Amino acid sequence: MLLSPFFTFTFLSLFFFFSFSSDLVVAAYPPAPTCSNIVPLRYRNDKISITDFGGVGDGITLNTKAFREAIFRIYHLRRRGGTLLYVPPGVYLTESFNLTSHMTLYLAAGAVIKASQDTGNWPLIAPLPSYGRGRELPGGRYTSFIHGDGLSDVVITGENGTIDGQGDVWWNMWRKKTLKYTRPSLVEFMNSKDIIISNVIFKNSPFWNIHPVYCSNIVVRFVTILAPHDSPNTDGVDPDSSSNVCIEDSYISNGDDIVAVKSGWDEYGIAYGRPSSGITIRRLTGSSAFAGIAVGSETSGGVENVLAEHINLFNMGVGIHIKTNSGRGGLIKNITISHVYVENARLGIKIAGDVGGHPDEKFNPNALPVVKGITIKNVWGVNVRQAGLIHGLRNSPFSDICLSDINLHGSTGPRSPSWKCSDVFGFAYQVSPWPCSQLSTQEPGSCAIYS
Repeated sequence: MLLSPFFTFTFLSLFFFFSFSSDLVVAAYPPAPTCSNIVPLRYRNDKISITDFGGVGDGITLNTKAFREAIFRIYHLRRRGGTLLYVPPGVYLTESFNLTSHMTLYLAAGAVIKASQDTGNWPLIAPLPSYGRGRELPGGRYTSFIHGDGLSDVVITGENGTIDGQGDVWWNMWRKKTLKYTRPSLVEFMNSKDIIISNVIFKNSPFWNIHPVYCSNIVVRFVTILAPHDSPNTDGVDPDSSSNVCIEDSYISNGDDIVAVKSGWDEYGIAYGRPSSGITIRRLTGSSAFAGIAVGSETSGGVENVLAEHINLFNMGVGIHIKTNSGRGGLIKNITISHVYVENARLGIKIAGDVGGHPDEKFNPNALPVVKGITIKNVWGVNVRQAGLIHGLRNSPFSDICLSDINLHGSTGPRSPSWKCSDVFGFAYQVSPWPCSQLSTQEPGSCAIYS
């Protein structure tokens, strides 16, 4: 009997809870591996409440002043060990606000921080230097709902309270082509380190949900991210030109890629030259009309050393998608994706060099990406319409592509072949349906070195 995504996520959450809270269970079942220890969780002795600054959780009162004054107090008093800002139960409507270092934003059970839909007052910030312009439109971009730049030691956590972006007004502007600038993310950290995001529900983001860019030591764990499947570009978690990122034990159902690892866009990303590296993605369950685990398509600074494992995907566009394009440049290497379950998907695995547009006409079409050392193993798919597609570039073929222990079940006909491949070199072992002839059967020193 197949379990629903919600049941699977609930079961996993309970399993992890009891594993860590019961000595008896820990004795029987070793703790699940985790990368979350890259950022220590600090206890804050100093605690304040948003209500101390006039916060009102009636869903009507605008609380921008309260949030900004509370964070101003944290920044200027600089209590030893930092300060916890408590948001009690209630619905706190607010415009965007900036966090500061050495603070915890703590949402109680039943607490909702809800974004104002007055887009006319939304602040603008400069485009990211590795993108050269807004991701959607030339020029600047709207700042994220909750924003941090140049910070360290920041925690967003609680008792599964909600951060609600009320994104439908932004989605409608995108559909009607009335946007003036690129839509805001829900949470974005720039040039920051030692960040923990856990035990919070993120809902209806205007654009990307969680976007760490130019960051290091980031933990995203035990979060739920929700948006309608037709909501445009509501990516779940997008590590971007960032290193040492841990994404674990979460449920994501949204309108774009569940996780997408990025590193800048064409000539701007090449010039900025900051890769994403050391990315671990583990024990995710999710659903999306786009990709489950994605690399790209903006990868001009390079992406390397990515591990994704124990992933459950339902009702997907593509299960695993590594995507780049001519003009991107960048090196994509040492990507390992394993133990993936995919149910109801248009395409199981896609590795392609013809995906994504360009920021402007200044890109160099001869800046070709290099894709090598991609290992995908232990994948089981049910009702997958097409097994796989691998399209390398004629002048930069993808190499060391290793597929092993993959079973993708689904009806395929003459107009929808099981695999399509071009300009790729690699190996395959125990793959069903059998992939394209460009992938040789396993030989000593080929797939074995990645297993």
